[in-house]
Amino acid sequence: MKASINQKTLFLAQFAMLLAVEAIVCFTPLGSLPAFGPIVATLGMVPVIITSILLGTGAGTMMGFFAGLFSFCVWTFTPPSPMAFVFTPFYSAGPVARNYWSLAICFLPRILVGTVTGTCFNLFTKWKWKNAVAYGLSGVLGSLTNTLLVLGGIYVFFGQSYADALKVSFNLLLGLIGLTILTSGIPEAVIGGAAAYAICYPIKKHMNHRFE
Repeated sequence: MKASINQKTLFLAQFAMLLAVEAIVCFTPLGSLPAFGPIVATLGMVPVIITSILLGTGAGTMMGFFAGLFSFCVWTFTPPSPMAFVFTPFYSAGPVARNYWSLAICFLPRILVGTVTGTCFNLFTKWKWKNAVAYGLSGVLGSLTNTLLVLGGIYVFFGQSYADALKVSFNLLLGLIGLTILTSGIPEAVIGGAAAYAICYPIKKHMNHRFE
């Protein structure tokens, strides 16, 4: 009984520390890297990836929800660019206002980062893939989940409005999204994969040894 309580306390402490890191990368410039156009490369998915691998898929999914919540707060109250309308229904740009699909774009990809990362890591370790591949590929796939769903959601639900805000032809939008994936999405995925292996592997190894 006591051991169970201690493990729950340890879990909560670890989750709280990772949540604090998530808040730092979401609410400070430390979490943003310049990218192409109005979109920045963000480190916001790194704590979600780490949580999914260290604490499990459920915890990672919950961290993804907090990442979405923090992102929603930033884009609603201190929008870093006029493109905020794709992440919050409470920001308007010209005729574009209050499209509640923006909530799906803001929350769902972040939540699924935790789900995808944790699920992939469990599968890869079950298949006994090499540690570098299991950890790294899980982080890469988790990060790409966010990139592809966010940009895909923008194209599907805000395509013309987003193109108008960028002052480009809608016919060029798909190419610009592809360029954004190359200039910010791929670097984010590389960072996510590197962090998953460099941070999670030694910690996970220590955790498994401790509870043997």
